[in-house]
Amino acid sequence: MSTNFLIEPPLSLYIHIPWCVEKCPYCDFNSHALKAKIPEQDYVQALIADLDADIARFNLTNRPLHSIFIGGGTPSLFSAQAIESLLSQVLSRFNCDASQDKLSQNKTIEITLEANPGTVEADKFIGFVQAGVTRLSIGVQSFESDKLIKLGRIHNVDQAKQAAKLAKESGINSFNLDLMHGLPNQTVDNALDDLRTAISLNPDHLSWYQLTIEPNTSFHSKPPKLPQDETLWDIQDQGFKILSDAGYQQYEISAFSQSGQQCQHNLNYWQFGDYLGIGCGAHGKITNPATGTIQRTVKVKHPKGYLDTNREALDHLTTVAHSELPFEYMMNQLRLFTSFTLADYQQRTGLAVNTILPTLQQAQHKKLMIYTDNASTEGKWQLTPLGHRYLNDLLELFL
Repeated sequence: MSTNFLIEPPLSLYIHIPWCVEKCPYCDFNSHALKAKIPEQDYVQALIADLDADIARFNLTNRPLHSIFIGGGTPSLFSAQAIESLLSQVLSRFNCDASQDKLSQNKTIEITLEANPGTVEADKFIGFVQAGVTRLSIGVQSFESDKLIKLGRIHNVDQAKQAAKLAKESGINSFNLDLMHGLPNQTVDNALDDLRTAISLNPDHLSWYQLTIEPNTSFHSKPPKLPQDETLWDIQDQGFKILSDAGYQQYEISAFSQSGQQCQHNLNYWQFGDYLGIGCGAHGKITNPATGTIQRTVKVKHPKGYLDTNREALDHLTTVAHSELPFEYMMNQLRLFTSFTLADYQQRTGLAVNTILPTLQQAQHKKLMIYTDNASTEGKWQLTPLGHRYLNDLLELFL
């Protein structure tokens, strides 16, 4: 199968910090409750060794870095000094002048750090900005005390509001609030009040998504009572209008931003860009046009194994089969509310048009996708509202 079209997409870096104060009952991410002091220095050294190995493995010395996202876990448990050390060493690997002022050095690269709204972490925000962080993502989840308790969150409502205030005062370029809906025993009014409170704090970006029960979580073994489908639909329908009226544009299934404030790291991910993944259990995807391959990496999952200097951080390295690429591309791209062209598909997968066009036309016939043809530009494909509603059914067409 032809790979003549394959090009190198933008390269991002995801850094995973796995520790949390407590494990939330809904969380299926690779996170571990703290049982002792975080080994900050050892973990930063392990991250850099992991990065160096990936750079050598994929010959990435001369590729520019598009964005950095530090997720978890709770990365804000780390000190500002540890984050500064980490970022300085990372940027030096990508031909950045470590002697430059951090803020001016990184003005063209988005560096996001996930943070807990608890007072101890929030007080560090200025230090994180001075370390080079340009964007904060604050895990609020709810502004109702009983919901926070049910979700296992360790912060309270006042701390959540204070965290947003401190983020604005820190000099950060932008910040996101993470907010859930469809919570246990939540009514439409409860959910919309939560949303209005979040909007009143004036974040540049809101991640507003429905709670789902995932395998291998406490909620999966002891499911809470969640709202009925009709209630969930009303929450989303009315919530979308509230967000739109407040000036937030929905650009991804659960992401809303003020003008020009989309998360660049996540955009690259959903557009089937490349990303290195370093840290416990981190995943990566790297394109090699010379060999016509797209490879995926998975790192050692548990902190004890990851910190073992006698073993390699890489746990799995696989090449994505050409037959799997149409589905993989569409699974990512269709989360976005923007259109794409067949040239985009060819450049990101290396595959010919005939590997996907018949299925796109089938989706068009089912009114799940629309094709817009303009004589002056290449035709564009985009989801219809019906396609958004039945996204899983649409994706099955590409399997």
